[in-house]
Amino acid sequence: MTRRPFEQLPLTFGHDPATGREDLLVSDRLSAAIAIVDHWPDWPSPVVIIAGPVGSGKSHLASIWREKAGAEAIHPVAGSDAADIAASKSVLFEDADRQGFDDTALFHVINSVRQHGTALLMTSRLWPMSWPVTLPDLRSRLKAATVVEIGEPDDELLTQVLVKLFADRQLFVDERLVGYIVARMERSLEAAQTIVERLDHLALARGTRLTRSLAAEVLAELGNPRQSD
Repeated sequence: MTRRPFEQLPLTFGHDPATGREDLLVSDRLSAAIAIVDHWPDWPSPVVIIAGPVGSGKSHLASIWREKAGAEAIHPVAGSDAADIAASKSVLFEDADRQGFDDTALFHVINSVRQHGTALLMTSRLWPMSWPVTLPDLRSRLKAATVVEIGEPDDELLTQVLVKLFADRQLFVDERLVGYIVARMERSLEAAQTIVERLDHLALARGTRLTRSLAAEVLAELGNPRQSD
């Protein structure tokens, strides 16, 4: 969208999202993933994979677990010390399907975790059986992992997420405006993040409060896939 002549480019101020356990938004679609994090170290297997779409809450859950478990982030690629780290402490590998990994390195990490009684949490957009794994032994190890799926958010969760994202930016909006946005936005948490960021930017640029007309403009800019009267 072309910037209007009277818009000013606002200064970008940092805003810290709340990522503690008490800030986690609970819904049916998150319940299994929350339960697996809360029940650590009493896991059904030493390797757990949380799979879900972009913006579904995987990073928030991973952050909570990392602090709770005293885990260290790793990237199992050739030549890394990931397996050695996994021998002494629990480890976290985020975005496995996007970052990529070396089959042998990840296989050794899983073996190290199993041998030394530590734990491995991985996050991914895709189920592990969709990962481009060519090493049969690694594929066998992944089949033995506990996989927890986070589904697409419903309207109730989207409402909670929007309120939280606005609050993270110290923006407090009318519940009717939130409902208006939820009824018309793409059903994804990534879309919620984009909408809040764009609304905050436009409101600052124009020196105005958050309104339905401003929300309608942002939704139209993003394609407004869920039309509603």
